[in-house]
Amino acid sequence: MSDIEHEGAKRPDRRTLSSAARLYAVQALFQMEAMGQASDRVTREFRNYRIDFEDRDGPTAQADEELFERIVDHAVMWQSRIDQATDKGLVAKWPIERIDPVLRAVFRAAGAELVLNRAPFRVVITEYVRLTQAFFAEGKESKFVNAVLDHMARSLQPDSFD
Repeated sequence: MSDIEHEGAKRPDRRTLSSAARLYAVQALFQMEAMGQASDRVTREFRNYRIDFEDRDGPTAQADEELFERIVDHAVMWQSRIDQATDKGLVAKWPIERIDPVLRAVFRAAGAELVLNRAPFRVVITEYVRLTQAFFAEGKESKFVNAVLDHMARSLQPDSFD
């Protein structure tokens, strides 16, 4: 969007910006895995062409770009730890490699936030369950994600459950 358009537009509230950042982070993590692209390339693409961008379909959502980058960076940095926590929350015969790639991206983004420990675990779980409902509107995936994220939170933030 141009600077002139931004001047007259009201900036969304913090919660809306954070929710959009989480959505973009899930999309970026999915794209990185599906296309075999590096995080710096994908985050640059999102900053330049996806977040708060005017395209032929209209404007895309504004987002907390700092949160977006922090989630993606930490999901990459802590992927092994996050995947281990995810595996512990999954049924033994369903390792993370067998999970739908969108759900893997959801677990990795949420896991990054749980590792960061900046937002309360309940907020993280609620936000990613809501995102899952957007991706899988008629499925049972949101209940599955809720259960796995609860398990992950207990593993990655044990002090929050004392």
